[in-house]
Amino acid sequence: MLIGELADRTGVSARALRHYEEQELLVPVRDSNGYRRYDESAVGVVQQIQTMVAAGLGTEMIRRYLDCVRTDDHHMTLDMCPDLSAELDRIAARLDRQQAAVAATRRRLATLITPTTLDEVL
Repeated sequence: MLIGELADRTGVSARALRHYEEQELLVPVRDSNGYRRYDESAVGVVQQIQTMVAAGLGTEMIRRYLDCVRTDDHHMTLDMCPDLSAELDRIAARLDRQQAAVAATRRRLATLITPTTLDEVL
């Protein structure tokens, strides 16, 4: 299939598909005229990439661990390839820090918008 059909079937823009190719996540075959051709398996690969992007993984990490992805009829999972568990732990820790920072910011905002009385200050 050509890039436009892959884009239609996956809901991913042709621009994003070209980006995946640049990042070596997706490898089409080139026709003699230079057109990209994808086989049927590309649909699943794009879906795997999209799921990993949505989970917060960057393209470099996706490239390292795309071979760890297993998809069945119901869902996608990652086998624990070497170093993958540590990478996911780092992402989870980063998210925890970000959530703590957001909570702290919300508390500071709440103090700005909550009226205080003189008695509370003293």
